[in-house]
Amino acid sequence: MQLPWIYRAGMLYLAVMTFAGFFSMGWDKLMAKKGRWRVPERTLLLIAALGGSLGSILGMEVFHHKTRHKKFSWGLPVIFLLQCALFALAGGIF
Repeated sequence: MQLPWIYRAGMLYLAVMTFAGFFSMGWDKLMAKKGRWRVPERTLLLIAALGGSLGSILGMEVFHHKTRHKKFSWGLPVIFLLQCALFALAGGIF
């Protein structure tokens, strides 16, 4: 049985946002090492809030980036848990 298009579109969206979260953490770390233009923290958090929290958390761990900042070390897992709860609630609705 094939999933309805809305589920496939949602999974694609989450995959793209997860990649964006991971990539943005890696890019910001690279730019920090080079002393160049950085990705604003607000943008990093926005990507996580828009569905890229898992990728952002993975990027934070892999690149050892923003791990000392409480808004990231605590905030990203909180965002992820809220998104999981929202996903679980939405699954119950449909």
